[in-house]
Amino acid sequence: MLYEITILQFTKMLQNLARLLEKAAAFSETKKIEVEVLLNSRLAPDQFHLIKQIQIATDTAKLGVSRLTGKDAPKHDDQEKTLPELQARIQSVLEYLSTFTEKDFGESEEKKVSQPRWEGKYLTGKEFAIQHAIPNFYFHITTAYSILRHNGVDIGKKNYLGDMPFKS
Repeated sequence: MLYEITILQFTKMLQNLARLLEKAAAFSETKKIEVEVLLNSRLAPDQFHLIKQIQIATDTAKLGVSRLTGKDAPKHDDQEKTLPELQARIQSVLEYLSTFTEKDFGESEEKKVSQPRWEGKYLTGKEFAIQHAIPNFYFHITTAYSILRHNGVDIGKKNYLGDMPFKS
């Protein structure tokens, strides 16, 4: 179960995020505005800008599955300032996620997962995925979407959700 709700969903949503950034690039070109305006936009004065939302979303995906599986995650220095750099970061994380199989999650549900800021406390892997990693990931993906939408990029719910596995 953890493989499906992390790897498969993180992959899908990061691919959707990459497509949203493509739409942002086209929007900035059409409207003759610097794409950096979008990249540095935020929804509220005390909230992170778009660049940081993307950095945190990618970190949450890679570090979340790393903590669940023990597989080392790629390192990023959080120095991205351009759309191509952000797209490269997303692709790096997608490549990392593609290395996982269901077997990698064999012992993950009961694994003790902690972080330094939790001051010695832990969650089981299942709790960590459901209570922390997944909600945090979607929060930052949604905020990135909302920043772009708020700034006039022509995107909607279908762009956010992406392709659905409909059956006939």
